[in-house]
Amino acid sequence: MTALEERIDAVDGRVRRLAKEDERCARLQEIPGIGPVTATALIAAVGDAKRYRSARHMAASFGLTPHEHSSGGKQKLLGISKRGDRYIRWLLVQGARSIMRFASKRTDALSRWVCQLASRRGVNVAAAALANKLARIAWALLAKSERFASA
Repeated sequence: MTALEERIDAVDGRVRRLAKEDERCARLQEIPGIGPVTATALIAAVGDAKRYRSARHMAASFGLTPHEHSSGGKQKLLGISKRGDRYIRWLLVQGARSIMRFASKRTDALSRWVCQLASRRGVNVAAAALANKLARIAWALLAKSERFASA
């Protein structure tokens, strides 16, 4: 094992230890697609989730909400805005992709929803939409001190 691999293992162990010790991280890890790295990064980036007015505002801070272009009374929603913390956005999209890998074999509401969306709109759009939904679920768990309950 090289010195770099040893340092990576040490940092990875520290992240896992932090995730176990922090009650908020434990709650976040109940969400499918969110592990210790994503949970600790979310806690570090968000701080107090109550500073966001709503779940949509938190998702928007990571650039996961649709970009709107409206003119003449017509509303157009384009792709995600990509404004905000790109590392958190990347982590949430990767978590969404990990859910999507096995979604067709699962029967929970989140898996059914993402399978239907992927068949209608494509895999990449579904991954971005699921990442948005994960950010909103994370806000609910952090701001309201709730536990994740799969439907």
